[in-house]
Amino acid sequence: MSALTKFVALYAGPLFGLTPKRYQSGQTDVTGGISRVGDGVVRTALYEAANVLLSRVTRFSALKRWALEVAKRRGLKRAKVAVARRLAVILHRMWIDGTTFRWSKTEAAPA
Repeated sequence: MSALTKFVALYAGPLFGLTPKRYQSGQTDVTGGISRVGDGVVRTALYEAANVLLSRVTRFSALKRWALEVAKRRGLKRAKVAVARRLAVILHRMWIDGTTFRWSKTEAAPA
């Protein structure tokens, strides 16, 4: 993973308020749920897109496979939030690069 990709992964989520709350005091370090900082409409759209990806889209992708693994471990609602955050990162990266979404890793990128 390149430095730019790590940067985008770290800052695309907080841009839309998709980061966990943190409470730190002394020896206490509590990581909470997703904060409600950022644009609510964007968060809602990302959550709905994650819901559609998990429930309606029949075409399989690496993102859907990852989301189903998360859903098996943590539950469907948390998987949708995790997919929403990952979608924010992917969409931000596509916006910066001007690329299109690839359903699989082997699919050739358009010229």
